[in-house]
Amino acid sequence: MIKAVVAGLGNMGRSHALALHKQGDVQIVGLVNRSDVELPDALAAYPRFATFEEGLALSPDLMVIATYSDSHADYACAAMKAGCHVFVEKPLATTVDDARRVVSTAVETGRKLVVGYILRHHPSWQRLIKEARGLGGPYVFRLNLNQQSSGADWETHKALMQSTSPIVDCGVHYVDVMCQITDATPLRVHGMGLRLTDEIPPDMYNYGQFQVIFADGSIGWYEAGWGPMMSETAFFVKDIVSPNGSVSITEGNKGASADIDGHTKVGGLLLHRPGKDETIELPDEPGHQALCDAEQAYVLRAITEDIDLTRHMSDAVQSLAICLAADKSIRTGQPISLEEAAE
Repeated sequence: MIKAVVAGLGNMGRSHALALHKQGDVQIVGLVNRSDVELPDALAAYPRFATFEEGLALSPDLMVIATYSDSHADYACAAMKAGCHVFVEKPLATTVDDARRVVSTAVETGRKLVVGYILRHHPSWQRLIKEARGLGGPYVFRLNLNQQSSGADWETHKALMQSTSPIVDCGVHYVDVMCQITDATPLRVHGMGLRLTDEIPPDMYNYGQFQVIFADGSIGWYEAGWGPMMSETAFFVKDIVSPNGSVSITEGNKGASADIDGHTKVGGLLLHRPGKDETIELPDEPGHQALCDAEQAYVLRAITEDIDLTRHMSDAVQSLAICLAADKSIRTGQPISLEEAAE
């Protein structure tokens, strides 16, 4: 029986706790949140604690970290040094140095470290990556995810933007997809951003976009914006072009941009080759909770089957490095060399 603690009971933390609740070989020994929050009935009976330290004192085998981004690195390192395996929500850290510190701690302690790249567990996104790779590169990546958030969702976004910009928080998912498709070294990033509201810190922006250039000639564009001012038009673009054709998600802009299930939904793919179009239907896609279930099932397999996570961890650092370079480019107004940023 694996004893687990979940730290952070926002949307993702609750979903991960529900996923572990369903696992027969897991015992949740504690749920951690700084404030008292309402939980689903399935989680109501579990012991509740206010601090991470109280949760760690329960000596769990697995610590699930779904707190705010600026706490991820320290919490993950503390948990692994205490003997825990760790699942940590993305982004892994708020600096590349901290991300590397977390990975080094995993290697030194021999603990498993899984980062919350939810799209890696989605069969439709796996199919998208397979079809794109089948076309052959170099590639043009056109990816975005904007959210017209209001009410509680906007409050959550404003809280996130105390430490993390939208292009870092969301961008790591989609940059990870780019990297899986091209498998080439990223070389340079150029970003632009704008502060569209006075409700966030003066040094933060709630809209950003960037371009990244890879060693094989592939180029990527990513865009993310949060807030009540964002447009619902073309808020979800997933389009990959190569010399031999293109593959695109067809269902992305149906529904509202704030619909969490819609952020991972593919619905269908349009595979285009010159002179021929093919629609690939992808029915019965997993929803948000099913994907969290799959993530936690993978974490447990990584522990029980001793899965080698070396590539998983290095990929998490690389995608974060690209997004943080884009953030630096926005703040400095200059292109950022990823080779120089890595030094």
